[in-house]
Amino acid sequence: MRQRKAEAETGPRRVLITGATRGIGRAMALRIAREGYEVVITGRKPSPQADEVLKALEDMGAKAHALYFDVTDRAAAQTALTEFTAEQGPFWGVILNAGINRDGPLAGMSEEDWDLVLETDLGGFYNVLKPLILPMARRRSGRIIVMSSVSGITGTRGQTNYSAAKAGLIGAAKALSAELASRGITVNVIAPGVIDTDMVTAEDRERILPYVPMRRLGKPEEVAGLAAFLLSDEAGYITRAVIPVSGGIF
Repeated sequence: MRQRKAEAETGPRRVLITGATRGIGRAMALRIAREGYEVVITGRKPSPQADEVLKALEDMGAKAHALYFDVTDRAAAQTALTEFTAEQGPFWGVILNAGINRDGPLAGMSEEDWDLVLETDLGGFYNVLKPLILPMARRRSGRIIVMSSVSGITGTRGQTNYSAAKAGLIGAAKALSAELASRGITVNVIAPGVIDTDMVTAEDRERILPYVPMRRLGKPEEVAGLAAFLLSDEAGYITRAVIPVSGGIF
């Protein structure tokens, strides 16, 4: 009853998840849909993976949409998000999950690998949130979750580009949380460790597992569970937090 009343007053609890066609993003989309949220997934372009996620959401009875744009393309992101918001109304939640890595020692890192990781992982923060902030602020309630990494907290050898981008996201999220707190919008950071997705190679497993106190990789569903909590009413007084999901690795 309270949720129906809230929707009548402020609109549906619609959540945008960038990079939701696989891995952690896919797990979050499915978990959040089970909690009753309307889900909008994004990807760079239509794909079988996106179709599969949409079908899975619809089979669950969830209301779901897909938007396609590259988070590094500021104009494309603004157009897609502004048009969708104009038609459907403001988002209640945003999960910034899209990201890439291009690992290697800095001495041998190409300019392209440096720029692409920063433009995707950190630049996407601005490109996606800029068109959405004012509509969310007018609604005076909402949730923003930023996916960083333990690499952004500690720095990881061979990941200077990735660590820089993920550390930048933590700073940006903390600043934004201060700007939006009076509007009833929380901004929090999830910092996964080594999660069992296709971004983790066999070499990564062998190299990193000895340093994980729990001696296993995390599951995407374990990250998704935290995201669902941070979206919930119970998390309404949590903001500016950085929460690792890492099996104890630091």
